[in-house]
Amino acid sequence: MKIAIIGCGSWGLGIGFVLHARGHQLAYYSPFKEQVQKLREERTSVETLKGVELPSSWSFSTRLAQVVKDAEIVVVAVPSMAIRSVAQELGKLELEERPIVLSLVKGVEQESLLRMSQILLKEIPWLTRTKLAVLSGPSHAEEVARYVPTTVVVASSSIRTAQKVQEVFSTEHFRIYTSTDVVGVELCGALKNVIAIATGIIDGLGLGDNTKGALLTRGLAEISRLGEQLGGQIRTFSGLAGMGDLITTCVSKHSRNRYVGEEIGKGRKLEEILAGMTMVSEGVPTALSGYQLSKKHGVEMPLTEAVYRVLYEGGSPHEELSSLMKRDLKSEGV
Repeated sequence: MKIAIIGCGSWGLGIGFVLHARGHQLAYYSPFKEQVQKLREERTSVETLKGVELPSSWSFSTRLAQVVKDAEIVVVAVPSMAIRSVAQELGKLELEERPIVLSLVKGVEQESLLRMSQILLKEIPWLTRTKLAVLSGPSHAEEVARYVPTTVVVASSSIRTAQKVQEVFSTEHFRIYTSTDVVGVELCGALKNVIAIATGIIDGLGLGDNTKGALLTRGLAEISRLGEQLGGQIRTFSGLAGMGDLITTCVSKHSRNRYVGEEIGKGRKLEEILAGMTMVSEGVPTALSGYQLSKKHGVEMPLTEAVYRVLYEGGSPHEELSSLMKRDLKSEGV
């Protein structure tokens, strides 16, 4: 089967190893000529998957139409800030067969406050809900590429589409469960990055495991509150896309979002941290859009709000933590 992968970052390349193990034909697209040339010639990507050699059978191109032609599945694996422009380019293509579009992108667009699947549906005229799926869960690309046992969830409004992706992508090292809760899976994948920044701040401040355990628990509680308000299913938040991905992102050495938070906790400025990174920290823009979503829908999200103030209003991590601890006392179920 031919599968097109849009994006040559860590996750785009990482998921390729799953598909390679199944013997699928992979065609990659990137708009950056230098990146494509380097991947073709060196068959490695030091910036994203250091020390991992890319199979010689993978093709790389800057021609989107060529990459997508005859593909049965199109995997979108770009930063959230790029998804609208990518979707617009996909929407211009005239395809004889309508492929499944699988989004690996985690985020909520600022201003519009749309989830990634909503943007894809809005910008791709030939795409229908029943041919769209999203994949999320505890799955760092660095480990997926090395065949570390990994389990994720794929969600689609069509269970047949979810099952098709499950069938195509599942290997002895990569196990997939299905779901029809697109809303819940996407919101978990986006908002856990904000909590990961908060967890990193705790590490940077030199605080303990008690604090981190509380942060993860209450972080999941506020993600669940917003997710239910927007139509997500409660069981999703205690599953792989919710609790599973939250734990992994908040404690992993591979987590870019946790790293950003840790450096902030140590006293560095956000601009300086981001300038020194080669990969994207999705939690930074999502802290703003997540905060905006909470205000729009009247959902209390104190941790997200605290991260937003630290990142965008110059708030002090120490003062934000103190404010969180001094909030009005209440029942845990609230």
